Parts: sequence; structure tokens; C-alpha cells
Amino acid sequence: MTTATPIRADQDLLGGRTVEVVEHTAAWAQLKSAATALQSLQAKDGSIDDTSAAAPLIDDIVEAIDALAPLFPHDAAYLAASVADFRRWSAEGLGTPDFLDSLVAFQPQEHRVDGIRHLVVFPMYTQNGSSQRHVEAVLVEAIWPEFIARLETEYTNRLFVSLRLIDFTSGYDTNSAVLFPETVAMREIPTFTWGAIFQDREAARYRRVTRAAAEITKLELPEAAARMLDDQSLTEQTFVTWDLIHDRTHMRGDLPFDPFMIKQRMPFFLYSLEELRCDLTAFRECVSLQARLSARDDLDDAERAMLEHAELVQYAVIFDRIFRFAITGSRVRNYDGLGGQLLFAWLHQRRVLHWTDTSLAFDWDEVPAAVVALADAIDELYWRSIDRPKTAHWLAAYDLVRGVVTPHPASVWARGLPDDVLAGLPKGYTDAVLDDEFPLSMFFEALEKKMRPVIASTEGIRGSD
Repeated sequence: MTTATPIRADQDLLGGRTVEVVEHTAAWAQLKSAATALQSLQAKDGSIDDTSAAAPLIDDIVEAIDALAPLFPHDAAYLAASVADFRRWSAEGLGTPDFLDSLVAFQPQEHRVDGIRHLVVFPMYTQNGSSQRHVEAVLVEAIWPEFIARLETEYTNRLFVSLRLIDFTSGYDTNSAVLFPETVAMREIPTFTWGAIFQDREAARYRRVTRAAAEITKLELPEAAARMLDDQSLTEQTFVTWDLIHDRTHMRGDLPFDPFMIKQRMPFFLYSLEELRCDLTAFRECVSLQARLSARDDLDDAERAMLEHAELVQYAVIFDRIFRFAITGSRVRNYDGLGGQLLFAWLHQRRVLHWTDTSLAFDWDEVPAAVVALADAIDELYWRSIDRPKTAHWLAAYDLVRGVVTPHPASVWARGLPDDVLAGLPKGYTDAVLDDEFPLSMFFEALEKKMRPVIASTEGIRGSD
């Protein structure tokens, strides 16, 4: 175990630095080092048995937060509450941590200003990263250009926070690209008022993966799509546009009651359809936005940026879904992977995507209508399902997916569930789904082998990489 180099009480932890270079201060180095060392003492639930070893590390964390707090006046209440939570946790013996008070005080959605920074310190797990609730420290910066502020008045999403990673502890040296309040250790669940996505990480891995996949598949990228591969900022703002609309879609539309609104165990392909529905809604809205703005000749600067990014979102949705989502992660109930497979197969079967002579090509003029048709099919499934029992909705959803993506030959669902399962509890339906109910096609099997090192290289990526 290592700890930060001891810093004298009279030593300047900031070194005269400002918030723009906070990641280079002694205070941040001390906080990051102490949090990293503390992680090695924590159990999976965040508790610590070796209190004597942890005490000086928590003192270092508290000292560093106090030193850094003046650089973040907009987060003063949160950082004061964070110090209080650390001190209380230590005083109570370092059992399972409870950082509810500081979580409630942290309100980044109230400061959606381009370039504004936050210091975030919580015991938490990180989605697609660490499953352990360990103390993580993260420096972040808001991405909120003027055109996004304008767009948000049309696609209202007051909970949406768009961020750029500046520096982080090990929980974010992973594939995690979100900061969600529900991951924090707390004694009770409050009303959540924000959810954050690291668009710089999404953009950076998109650029790396899409560039490699385009070379492997000999895909000739449209000019606008090619521009994104050379411009991190342009791609970041494209992902902000996409996620702004995607995120709000989870609670809008003719929804069955349970897509992601209540916690329950469902067949993983239900989650595939919900996530894909939200992405295709963003695609559909950007097609509409592009058409509306293209018809005008009096656009201001913000509207011209909206027009540019409305086109770019369409490429991003397609290429991220088919080149990264479909082949990233394990084949155990990989719902994002299945969504990518579904989109690829749908476009191929409608002959707007072509794999001919070992080259990939798209009929770009026809792609928008084909993608919107898939969005319509999912929307129709949802609309009809309001009148169906839950398990009948599951069966109908399966029929939609298997009508496009071929199930595993050993699938019980594909052959038809037996009467005892059909007459039983929903758990029986879910238990009958194979871990890899819809295996990769031959195209994706071959692509995954060639893309494996590229996908692996994006772990922990940030916009500056």
C-alpha cells in the first residue's frame, strides 16, 4: 500500500494554481493517492476493518478536499457535506459508508455551464467498471455549448449533465462512461435530480473504434462522418446531442409499464429493445431536425451547429451501434450487443447495408427511412403491449427480435416454451433464456476477432488520448 508524500501543514496544497489546472496541484495528488490507498482496505460494501490504517488516509482526503474547495465555490455546500460525511464515517467506526447527505448536496444539473468544473468524491461503484463500492475521486468538466443549451429548450431534460473526464481514480480507469447517483453508498434512496455521462470518453472510443472498423471493412465514410474521426470536440458535442434526446426518451412514449422504470428481472432482450428505442428516437428526431433546419436560410450560429450535429448523430448512432456495441463485452445477456446486432441485420435485410466482396457499404439516401422503420416497429410493439399481459409482451418482443436476428439453435424460446413455463411465473420465462440467446453472426464473429485489441485499448480512454 502506498500513500501520498506527507505534506506539511504550512505547505501550499494548491501551489497558487487555479481550477483550470487543479489536476496538477499537490492537493489533488494527495486526494487521489489517499483514495487509492483507502480502496485497498475496503470490503466490497465499502466498509473497513483496519481502522488504524484507514484513519490517516481519511485525514488526507479531508485535508485535500478542504484545500481544493475554494476552487469550486458553486459546489461549496457539497464539498462541506463531503468532509462531514468522511468525518462521521470515521467517527462511527468505518462500517458500511453512508454519503446520503453529501449526495443530496451535490447538484451539478444546476451548473450546466460550458467548462465549469466539479470535484466529485464518493464511496461508489462504477457502471461497466468496478462493482465494489470504494471511495472514488473524479475531476470533471461540463460540456454545454450554446447550441446544446438552445436545443435543451426543445428537448427538455433538466436531469441531464454532460461531462468531460479530467482525472480519476481506478474505478474510472475502466469502460465506465457515466456518473449516476444511485451508485453511491447511502442509507436511503432520495429523489434523484441528475445523471451524468462522460461524452469525452464516448467520443474518444467511438473515434478509435470506428476508424479501425472502417479500415477493416473497407467502408468509405461520408465526408461528415470522416470529419468526426479527426475532431474530438466535434464528436463530443455530437454525443451530447445524441444523449440529451436518448436520456429523456426512457420516460416518454407509449410505454409498457416496466422498461427501466422499476427494478425487476426480465429477459435481457427487453433491455435491448428499450436502449435501442431510445437511440432510434434520437436518430429520428435528428432526421426531423435536419429537415426542418435545412429548409431555412436564416439560421443563426446556434442553429447552424444544431444542423451540423443533427446529421452527425445519425452516423454516430449507426456506427457506434454496429461497430462497438455489437462486439463489446461478454456474450452473457449482453443487451447492448444484441441491439447492435439487431440494427445491423435490419439494415442488411432491407438492402440499405451491403457486405459484398468483403467490403461494407450503405445506400445513405435510403438509410434514414430504414432506421426509422425499425423505430416504428419497436414503438408499435410498445403501443400494443399496453393491452397485453407482461409475459405476452415478452413473447411479442422475442418475436420481433427473432424475426431479424437468428436465435441459438438450442433456444427453448425459439422452439416454443413448454406449457408448464407458459402457465407459470415470469421467472420461468426468464430462466429459459440462454445467456447468449442470439449469438453473433458470421460477419460479427470475424469482425470481433479483428477488432478485439482495438476494443480493449479503449478501456480508461479519455478525450486527450
